[in-house]
Amino acid sequence: MDVKPITSMAQVDAGTWNRLAGDGYPFLRHEFLLALEQSGCAAAETGWSPHHLLVLRNDVPRACMPLYLKTHSRGEYVFDQQWAHAYQQCGLNYYPKWLTAIPFTPCQGPRMMVDESADAQEVTRLLVAFIKQLSEQNGISSWHCLFPEPEQAQWLRDQGLSLRESVQFHWLNRGYRDFDDFLQTFSSSKRKMIKRERRRVCEQGIELRRLSGREVSPAQWQAFFQFYTMTYLKNGMSPYLNLAFFEQLAATMGEKLLLVLAVKDDQYVGAALSVIGADTLYGRYWGCYEEYNNLHFEACYYQGLEYCIAHGLKRFDSGAQGEHKIARGFEPVTTCSAHWLKDAEFARAVEHFLHEERQAVALYKQDAATYLPFKKD
Repeated sequence: MDVKPITSMAQVDAGTWNRLAGDGYPFLRHEFLLALEQSGCAAAETGWSPHHLLVLRNDVPRACMPLYLKTHSRGEYVFDQQWAHAYQQCGLNYYPKWLTAIPFTPCQGPRMMVDESADAQEVTRLLVAFIKQLSEQNGISSWHCLFPEPEQAQWLRDQGLSLRESVQFHWLNRGYRDFDDFLQTFSSSKRKMIKRERRRVCEQGIELRRLSGREVSPAQWQAFFQFYTMTYLKNGMSPYLNLAFFEQLAATMGEKLLLVLAVKDDQYVGAALSVIGADTLYGRYWGCYEEYNNLHFEACYYQGLEYCIAHGLKRFDSGAQGEHKIARGFEPVTTCSAHWLKDAEFARAVEHFLHEERQAVALYKQDAATYLPFKKD
């Protein structure tokens, strides 16, 4: 098998890539990655230079993997800025670095997509060796694979990469008939809290509307984008994504999008956008102008939970961070990343740090579970 780098998703046929990527994890679809590039969100100008890899046998693609050359660590949600600072203190360059991830998307999923005719672990060995060789030839410090699914993380571990663990909070569907059925698993006080939060949204005169991406009008996308931008501006940041990205995504894979619009007095007052996978709903973007009591919880969580139950989805992955999700039935789950550093001394130091960090993360996850709202057995 041979490895072929490509510097744009436009260089590979969409059907070929999507055949390898499958339908389960929407962020790996050709349409999603191409929209990031063509909108200018993930491009050399923003520090995300595409260098995706195709694995060929007899000139036929058998596997693929997203890969970017990064000149910073923004938009990754696995924080390695301290490592970069340590390199700088020693007179070494941490950037550029290789990154296998979905830009601006902290959602666990496959990172190496392998055809059934190929051996997945053989492909892993080939890709790891290729990236190491590429790093030696071009003076690249390291390679980082963020949020791979557990099996692929272990393959990378077997190839000598260091694993880093973190915790997110996901909702798991245990066959609930409806939202009230889900609430019956809560303790009385927590159940009353959720009902009170939902009631207060209604008492403020706010109506929630759920729309498929195919149903959203240009004016509604404009409104959503303004809310999304406001979330970043409130924190003194510029948004990672632009309106062109969302518009292209709506045109090419709108059936995978779920927009929740909050309406008060015939005016939009907030919005949340999720991406739909085969068995998982991914809550991704949210924003509002004014703060309304519990609107964030309703638009970002409860509307998504109702959608999952109604459509038989098994999981609601609402993104990184957010300990407030625990009281609303989102359970702590372990996610991970894999890291290879070319410098052997730094690699040993990072491995030692990650060993200590994993123990702290395990204790945090155990403690977080004690705050779940469910009835005690």
